[in-house]
Amino acid sequence: MLINLVDWLQANFGHFTGAGLFQYITFRAGVAIILSLIISMVLGGRIINYLRKQQIGETVRDLGLEGQLSKKGTPTMGGVIIILAILIPCLLMSKLDNVYIILMVVTTSWMAIIGFVDDYIKVFLKNKEGLSGRYKIIGQVVLGIIIATAMMFNRDIKVRMETKTAKELGLTEADRVSSFIFIETPEGAIEKADYKTNVTNVPFLKNNHLDYAWLMPGDEATGKKWLWLLYIPFIIIVVTAVSNAANLTDGVDGLATGVSGIIGATLGIFAYVSSNAIAANYLNILHLPGTEELVVFSACLVGACIGFLWYNAFPAQVFMGDTGSLTLGGIIAALAILLRKELLIPVLCGIFVVENLSVIIQVGYFKYTKKKYGEGRRIFLMSPLHHHYQKKGMHEVKIVTRFWIVGILLAVMTIITLKTR
Repeated sequence: MLINLVDWLQANFGHFTGAGLFQYITFRAGVAIILSLIISMVLGGRIINYLRKQQIGETVRDLGLEGQLSKKGTPTMGGVIIILAILIPCLLMSKLDNVYIILMVVTTSWMAIIGFVDDYIKVFLKNKEGLSGRYKIIGQVVLGIIIATAMMFNRDIKVRMETKTAKELGLTEADRVSSFIFIETPEGAIEKADYKTNVTNVPFLKNNHLDYAWLMPGDEATGKKWLWLLYIPFIIIVVTAVSNAANLTDGVDGLATGVSGIIGATLGIFAYVSSNAIAANYLNILHLPGTEELVVFSACLVGACIGFLWYNAFPAQVFMGDTGSLTLGGIIAALAILLRKELLIPVLCGIFVVENLSVIIQVGYFKYTKKKYGEGRRIFLMSPLHHHYQKKGMHEVKIVTRFWIVGILLAVMTIITLKTR
């Protein structure tokens, strides 16, 4: 919004000092992260006081975990702080006509509504089950359809590549959505253009471009025609899995917040290199014009998470609730998909994946052994995994710190995949 205002002021009143800074993505991202921190830390305290006055506290079931009952009554629904700290700086510092920003604002708002309704039912209507799982899934499916449809059909979501590479990938003139771009190099002129395609990057492979249409049976034309039958369900699964996994991870003070901040910073790096022609060419990844605005959004996400940790670190003064955790998961999934790094999610979001798997394994094994032996048995002392370590007597601060360390290692591994072929 501010960049549009600056452009308007320059057009009508001439150039003024400092206006050029808004053209630099690093400047806008830096201001965005500072604004996110200020908003989350300043508004956070006031929101927490309001939640206390309204007696919007967490209801805690006695699961035999150390220090668990002391958290009873801690204000919840603090995810509102995260959402405000993301959306306000994003609306101020990004280009609002950018399709990627529009999709991220829609994602944040949509998941925030689902999470808020869930928390409202739990807190105000005193229904511990919250929003029915069926309605949560429906909401996530709708978001998945929106993102997948935009990726497939919106002509502003495109890949810039050499025409020679485009031909090798089976792209035709019908897929081209821009005029040819000629770039002079020491080796001669290179011809590039923007193409509408569902090509993505595959980690660890030298020829790392994959078009989902190749996975469809039949010839190339048939594959493209019926691609939506594969692509839309796949994106729905990614959105649903990551948002629910983030929700499961939010079980001890600061865990989901810190891990989400690490993931957000990593995706910000991917957004920067993907939007930069030189960096994308050097790293042999897809050049995605327009994704530079996602650097600003990622900065907002990181700032919001760090700012929220001011209040959410042990001992937590506020919990994010499903308002925050479902939203953070949806944001991370959407960012990865828009940057065509969805295949890196198992590595980058390894903490989320393991937490999710621990629940699936625990429930599956319990049902299996109950059916076979007449008595259910467990692999973990308790799931999700962080509760297993709590049951073993490990303090939650140590659990969170170690999970953060693992999260940082996974983030570094994810970045290394840019050059590991």
